[in-house]
Amino acid sequence: MFLQLKKTDIGYKTPLIKGVETSLKLGEVCLLIGNNGVGKTTLIKSILNQIPVLDGEIFLNKKNIKILSSKEIAEQVAIVFSKSQVPANYTLKDLISLGKYIHYPYYFELNDSDRQEVDEIIESLNLNQYKDFQLQKLSDGNLQKAFIGRALAQNSPFIILDEPTTHLDEENKIIILKLLRNLAKKQNKLILFSSHDWRLAKEFSDKIWLVNDGKLDAGITEEILLKHHEILSPRLFQVNENFIPPQIVGPDLEKEMLYSFLQKNFKKNLSHLKVEFKDVFWEVSNDYFQEKCASFEEIAHLIENHH
Repeated sequence: MFLQLKKTDIGYKTPLIKGVETSLKLGEVCLLIGNNGVGKTTLIKSILNQIPVLDGEIFLNKKNIKILSSKEIAEQVAIVFSKSQVPANYTLKDLISLGKYIHYPYYFELNDSDRQEVDEIIESLNLNQYKDFQLQKLSDGNLQKAFIGRALAQNSPFIILDEPTTHLDEENKIIILKLLRNLAKKQNKLILFSSHDWRLAKEFSDKIWLVNDGKLDAGITEEILLKHHEILSPRLFQVNENFIPPQIVGPDLEKEMLYSFLQKNFKKNLSHLKVEFKDVFWEVSNDYFQEKCASFEEIAHLIENHH
């Protein structure tokens, strides 16, 4: 596991979140949700060792954060804030290049390899046509992608984003969220991001950290949400054009969660399957088999083994 919190109390003088016991690995996307004031930002600052934990320990790449310097943490973790200050007179390429300077004193110049990597990041974000634009002339969506590009230029295995889709329309939110998921899966990065627009964001996250009543509930996105009916009202988002769902039979909430989970993990036609909720298990069937599954992971494993 790349990030581990062991019996951790998070807060200032008194705990906001008590007894956190959870972990995340490279390649995972984790969505951090909770009401305002419950301690989400404090939790992020604690992971960065900007605020000392009140009790317990936090490990980053198997090292206790207490023994890591600020530079060592910056090499492991890149940060993207929702309201980042936009530097005056900087172009998009200038901003992304800034990510390289955590590796050098400020007076160094980037070498050819660095500049090539910055160009490749700009290309991968589909920002080539804007690379010489002043930051003030970029749309909100492209500006946010530029700040993500700066984080990528750090070459850190772990990226934390605070409300990365704030003030974006739904189309640009989906673009950013798809980008984050692709980064995690294709470049094996750990992504932890907070969002108030979690109903859409859940479609792209593997795990959820839900801060509620002074505790952190962590696990597979859909299974955490199924445990918390009080924050849900069913709604389906179609964000994966290559996904054709199976026939899903069950209550609206369970159907939504299964649809969300399958859409993230299977970019193919599953219409030959029927998946029915039977109160304590899911029954998965087609013309050739009928199996009982106790969890979403078991359903995914079954689908993989029958294809």
